[in-house]
Amino acid sequence: MASWQIRSWLSNNLRRVASCSVSTQAALPKNTCAAFSLIRSQPSQYIVASLAGRKYLLAPRDLLTVPHLKDVRVGDVLALQDIHEVGSRDYTLRGDPVISPSRVKVEATVVEHTKGKMEVVFKKKRRKGYQKTIKNKHPYTRLRIGSIEFPEP
Repeated sequence: MASWQIRSWLSNNLRRVASCSVSTQAALPKNTCAAFSLIRSQPSQYIVASLAGRKYLLAPRDLLTVPHLKDVRVGDVLALQDIHEVGSRDYTLRGDPVISPSRVKVEATVVEHTKGKMEVVFKKKRRKGYQKTIKNKHPYTRLRIGSIEFPEP
């Protein structure tokens, strides 16, 4: 086959495939209340929240390890305030920069205070006889994420 024949065959078949394609684009909600109801109707949701200066992607029943949080005890319940994004498999709603706490409520329960693995730093200066070993364990707090609730306005 000549190159012009291949090009014409490809263009004809691509036109046929393009005419048969089905649009699978989901309908966009008209306002934020409709968006929240669509996300609420999905079987599983997630959030992106800031905690201890970092953003975490969280789902219900997740176990989250963060740097040590002072002034909390095991069993305390924390309400997550800085929620940047709420979503499900099909829909996502982003805040600017955060979503109002009156729209989304997520609670985290303090499970334990723990320490990380032993970190060993060995320092040495050659030909001076100077050797120093520094051992350290960083403290962490573990949190269990509760359910994601969307209270009615």
